[in-house]
Amino acid sequence: MDITHLKPEQVWKHFYALTQIPRPSEKEEKIRAFLADFGKKLGLETIVDPVGNVIISKPATPGMENRKGIILQAHMDMVPQKNKDTVHDFEKDPIVPRIEGDWLYATGTTLGADNGLGVAAAMAVLEANDLVHGPIEALFTTEEETGMTGARELQPGVLKGDILLNMDSEDEGELYVGCAGGEDGSFTLAFDMEQTPAGWEGARLNITGLKGGHSGMDIILGRGNANKVLVRLLHHLMETHQIRLASAEGGDLRNAIPREADAIIAYESAKKAQIEEAVAAMAKVIQDELKFVDPDLKVNLLPTEVPAQIIPDQTARKIVRAVYAAPNGVWAMSDSMPGLVETSSNLAIFKAKEGKAEVHCLLRSMVDTAKTDMGTALACCFANIGAKSSFSGAYPGWQPNMESPILQAMLKTYKEMYGKDAEVKAIHAGLECGILGGHYPHWDMISFGPTIRSPHSPDERCLIPTVQKFWDLLVETLKNAPVKQ
Repeated sequence: MDITHLKPEQVWKHFYALTQIPRPSEKEEKIRAFLADFGKKLGLETIVDPVGNVIISKPATPGMENRKGIILQAHMDMVPQKNKDTVHDFEKDPIVPRIEGDWLYATGTTLGADNGLGVAAAMAVLEANDLVHGPIEALFTTEEETGMTGARELQPGVLKGDILLNMDSEDEGELYVGCAGGEDGSFTLAFDMEQTPAGWEGARLNITGLKGGHSGMDIILGRGNANKVLVRLLHHLMETHQIRLASAEGGDLRNAIPREADAIIAYESAKKAQIEEAVAAMAKVIQDELKFVDPDLKVNLLPTEVPAQIIPDQTARKIVRAVYAAPNGVWAMSDSMPGLVETSSNLAIFKAKEGKAEVHCLLRSMVDTAKTDMGTALACCFANIGAKSSFSGAYPGWQPNMESPILQAMLKTYKEMYGKDAEVKAIHAGLECGILGGHYPHWDMISFGPTIRSPHSPDERCLIPTVQKFWDLLVETLKNAPVKQ
């Protein structure tokens, strides 16, 4: 569907172009080349740094040379998630947008509004010849969704501006001044497999229909985690009917709440009817618990070939118990900002097959010591079964500065434009501001954007009218940038 007729056209035409260019995280060669070519065709200074960030600089318009330089920042990659029945190759196929009322979706996949609309807005500013602004630098970072690589590896001294406008927030009318830090936790255990007893049957336990979502933004909603649902069912069946586990697998991205999971089980043929009844009964219990947040949860027990090998019984029980007990979801709420999650864990990936079990979690917190505490709890949980623990990719949070000059300027501008106050917030997600501020401590930073819902899932959607308000605020903010001292 052509969406270039939407308002503001100067933003939507660039976003549509982005939907046609594959840009999954860590496969960003095409979008990187596209952005670099875009800057060069405009005759603007364009560089691609050693890690793959694209930086495009635009001089101030006449009379605005005395304003503080502004960095427009967005990340070029998108989360590649699709529904199981959707045929889509994120490295080759374009995103197919569709409009439903005031919302823009993709068809069976993530939309890429996170953070494609930020990229598109920066491109519109670079291309425009009718805007008033001081010196502009557009920073398009790489691999944000898989570890914030571009932000981490950005070199000090490359950018000259004083103000960073991060355009990666997801609620119009809200200005973000702080974010959570994060860290990856991985837990692994090796084991031997054994032969499945003769005469047994096999089945596939399948979890589908969960909403999933962004592991920071949506963790407060209490949605079901497919890995947790799966191990709850497995534990029940192990305890009541002595089923055996051949393999289990759920989730594929650390920063997405897992929506689907599968296990291959084996059992004595005589217990088939009892196991089917037990699965149906437990599924009903879990569906009732999640009916308000995940009404489409489905649990199926499907016939399959008998697995040749299974995990030793005591080993499988230990793995399932550890995953069952592992912290997941909201760990603590913020005392300083009511309603904000302070600390959380997303048990994102679970695999147990072919002699190896692994669990991968994404830990988030506004408080570094709380993040460490939660990581220690996870490590202790898995140490009890002899699993190895490792932590990597830690990045700092961004501490709010309520006296920020750009915050005060944007609050004033928003009030003048819309007759109401913008909300000032912090976010339980990993914005790049915390890392970038470490490289450029003098930067005055704000994050804002249009309204986006369910990022990192195929339900991702953008509220179309808010893109115009986001663009108008950006234009007025550039026009009213503070004067250099």
